[in-house]
This record gives sequence, C-alpha cells and structure tokens, in this order.
Amino acid sequence: MHMLFTYLKNVRAEFVHVSWPPTRRAVAQTLIVIAISIVTAIIISLLDYVFTSGVSHLVGG
Repeated sequence: MHMLFTYLKNVRAEFVHVSWPPTRRAVAQTLIVIAISIVTAIIISLLDYVFTSGVSHLVGG
C-alpha cells in the first residue's frame, strides 16, 4: 500500500511539468479525433459490406 501512495505522489509531482494546451485547443482536437474515428468506422463498415456481399455473391449464397 505504501508503494501505491509513493507512486501517486510521484505522478502528482510530474503533473507540474506537463504543458497543458488551452481548453479551446483541447476541445477542438478532441472533436477532430472523434470526427476522424466516425469517418474511419463508416469507411470500414462500407468496405466490410462490399467485401461480404462480393464473397457471398461469388460463393452463391
């Protein structure tokens, strides 16, 4: 248990050295990541549908 508290104390000390971005930039970058994730999921879903349909057509199912 002592090691856990020591670890958490060290983590807290390191947070002082972190250069945090402004809130506006952090929100903008988070929204960009979410948008890219959604677009990637849609593309992968479409490719999955196309390839599944193609294989199903070739197999005759």
